Amino acid sequence: MTGLAFDSERWAFFLDTISHMLHLLRIGVLRGGPSSEYDVSLASGGEVLRNLREFFADKYQPVDVFVDKHGVWHMDGVPIKPEEALRRIDLAFNVLHGTYGEDGKVQSFLEAHNMPFTGSGSLASAVGMNKVMSKKVFKDNNIKSPYWKEIPSKEIEKDPESMIQKMFQSFTLPAVVKPVSSGSSVGVSIVRAYTEFPKALAEAAKYSDAVLIEEYIPGVEATCGVIEGFRGDDLYALPPVEIRPAPKDGFYSYGSKYDGTSQKIVPATFSDKTKKELEELAKKIHRALGLRHYSRSDFIIHPRRGIYVLEVNTLPGLTSESSIPRALRAVGSDTHELIDALIQRVMKRL
Repeated sequence: MTGLAFDSERWAFFLDTISHMLHLLRIGVLRGGPSSEYDVSLASGGEVLRNLREFFADKYQPVDVFVDKHGVWHMDGVPIKPEEALRRIDLAFNVLHGTYGEDGKVQSFLEAHNMPFTGSGSLASAVGMNKVMSKKVFKDNNIKSPYWKEIPSKEIEKDPESMIQKMFQSFTLPAVVKPVSSGSSVGVSIVRAYTEFPKALAEAAKYSDAVLIEEYIPGVEATCGVIEGFRGDDLYALPPVEIRPAPKDGFYSYGSKYDGTSQKIVPATFSDKTKKELEELAKKIHRALGLRHYSRSDFIIHPRRGIYVLEVNTLPGLTSESSIPRALRAVGSDTHELIDALIQRVMKRL
């Protein structure tokens, strides 16, 4: 009898456990991806997985959906067809930064399979990732951004000397050279002499089909995140973060974003007026581009010319060094509150 009683109790415990698991929402955390921001995406996804396991074990079942550099999807360490992976989750938490994950491609795939997901939709993601397209939206909405020119990467490869001549006629130095479609400051250079243009153009062309050349605006860098439906606000603005780049770079480079050499100051030392203006601009940009759930906009503040938007991030980083988590902590929150809010935002729309 004792053995039978023990077996019955164990069986009841097993059934309770299975029943509980069946009620947990399966959150597939998409991370990695075939982009230059692969490592950042892995780190962001790792933070999301850790927070889900640590704070929401009784609410969500996290599933690590790893996409390798060749675009192959994996689940539980085993390669899997993307369609099959989607059948095993209830919601996709997208942290695939850069190409494929942030430019509308994976969003289109998720939309085609009716999979709910965090972040902006396919069209808004494509526009936000493309710096030229987003600049046109900024102009249409009276949002200042630096003067710019676009050059196809093929033209740079074909006749670099001609491109440099055009830059000589169009820009005073210094100038900023960056890929049209890339994030995390990948491929970005500040050109201070015309002899530096060939290397800068070639570097930017590695990461995009076109290269953007912008006027260099000296000033203080800042970034400001916004979150939909957070803490009772339709669109909640986080406190702006003041960026002080590492002296060795002179700007907020890819390396200084994640190696801890740059300073991210929050609350920022700006005046209350400037902080408010940054928050309102971040909201305006989010709405103008038709973004969804959350975003982060980067700015430069010139002492006389005012605030210029540099670019928008439709899928902000969530690593320990990222600006959004720092700003969350400044208002008594943290990454786990954002994660839960985003998931709940998605579920309310279903």
